Amino acid sequence: MITKTKERKPDKNQKKDVVMDNFFKEFGISDEVYAFAEKQLEDLKPRFEEIDRIAEYNQLKVLKALQESRVSEACLMGTTGYGYDDIGRDRLEEVYSKIFHTEDALVRPQITCGTHALALALMSNLRPGDELLSPVGKPYDTLEKVIGITPHPGSLAEYGITYRQADLLPDGTFDYENIEKSITEKTKLVTIQRSKGYQTRPSFSVSQIGELIDFIRKIKPEVIIMVDNCYGEFTETIEPSDVGADMIVGSLIKNPGGGLAPIGGYIAGRKDCIENAAYRLTSPGLGKEVGASLGVLKDFYQGLFLSPTVTASAEKGAIFAAKLYESLGFDVIPHSDEVRHDIIQSVVLGSEERVVAFCQGIQSASPVDSMSMPYPDDMPGYDSKVIMAAGAFISGSSIELSADAPIREPYAVYFQGGLTWPHAKYGILRATEELYTRGLIELPQF
Repeated sequence: MITKTKERKPDKNQKKDVVMDNFFKEFGISDEVYAFAEKQLEDLKPRFEEIDRIAEYNQLKVLKALQESRVSEACLMGTTGYGYDDIGRDRLEEVYSKIFHTEDALVRPQITCGTHALALALMSNLRPGDELLSPVGKPYDTLEKVIGITPHPGSLAEYGITYRQADLLPDGTFDYENIEKSITEKTKLVTIQRSKGYQTRPSFSVSQIGELIDFIRKIKPEVIIMVDNCYGEFTETIEPSDVGADMIVGSLIKNPGGGLAPIGGYIAGRKDCIENAAYRLTSPGLGKEVGASLGVLKDFYQGLFLSPTVTASAEKGAIFAAKLYESLGFDVIPHSDEVRHDIIQSVVLGSEERVVAFCQGIQSASPVDSMSMPYPDDMPGYDSKVIMAAGAFISGSSIELSADAPIREPYAVYFQGGLTWPHAKYGILRATEELYTRGLIELPQF
């Protein structure tokens, strides 16, 4: 008797994987790089689930603030000229103050970038004879000229405002003994940079920042404490303003703009600090009353609404990059299994050649200007040549897929962004392919 064997149907997931494999080949990703990357992704599912949980919480937090502030279609219209009675602008600032649990906020397209927002917060709340203290070491490169560490016209130093810093300990933690010695009767404002900038130190958690704020308050309760919140928004369920910061400052072409804000920055915090910033931004006597929104409010609102999930996509890309490159033997900060506090992933590649190849790979994966080829060059505000890869819909938007690096030891590249996780994934594969094709890395054998 002959029995007929039942034909087995092909597995749908297997079929889909073949299709994806072939599609990645069309994008120039070799079998070796793709297989290596997929192997690393197997371990990341629990991390991605936790990121999604935080994104869900923050999404509801943003939605609650929008609803409580009674945002209407009229808020999306914008104004011209003086901008008097701009309901959308004023309501947006109310939304920011609710999200960050602060007394007030200043959210404006007239704030051109993160450095401008930080400079505005500092210059409006410091006076001649005051001293600025950084208890976390050297600030981001572009602030050196703002402060006057590097002499420059218009710096704080030119207005008689002095600066001192307490460097971090070798392990990247706070040097509390030195911080206490650095706080004097002249100390008016303390600035804490949450993210690493162009350094290889860890970024700080909100909890760590809270501990530092508590320590400083015990020494000098009246000091103004400002946190540079750039790259950190919505990576945790709380923000530095929830643990005692008087001001938090950031850029709308990073996390809170959600990839839609075309320009802008924010300062959220104590009412008197925000009032001072508004008078500096516009004019004494005018403050927040003027400043037309010029038709960008819809993008500000919608970008903010999307920002928790966009930030989550960028975080997944950062963790994937960390996992990939630590498996290749490179130093990465943070490691793939560490809790993240910002969207930036640094990879110490060890040579200019590798840094350039990585950035050129990111550029080739971009939706805009993918045909361009970035090279190191002089950049305003930086003390060394810098290479920047960013084919973005919003010029310079670092919540979009991007990578940049100062061309100096230890040759670390800083990867960030990705409006969607699939795009972030492809960008990392493309950068890795460039290194592999040029013989600058060897892939482990499985």
